[in-house]
Amino acid sequence: MKLITNTQITVDGVMQANGGNNPEFDPGFERGGWALPLGDEESDAYIGDCYLRADAFLFGRRTFELFAGYWGVRDDFDSPFVSSLNTRPKYVASNTITDPE
Repeated sequence: MKLITNTQITVDGVMQANGGNNPEFDPGFERGGWALPLGDEESDAYIGDCYLRADAFLFGRRTFELFAGYWGVRDDFDSPFVSSLNTRPKYVASNTITDPE
């Protein structure tokens, strides 16, 4: 198995979460959520294809905790994100989570 990252970064080097600002997860960062409203059909399809090709997902603790609330909740399997995240193994790199669900 090989590890491939999917990183979204602006031309001027901003790399932050797709979601909105979250003072708990991103303290001091003001640009959270920049990518989501700027996507188009082509970029959504490209990112969705990356998810569909994944055999498994490796998350850091914060992303794992954020995403965990959505796994198994949504059933719109036409979405490459929902179908991939709901059906593939997930791993978390953390020394604080001892029993991930």
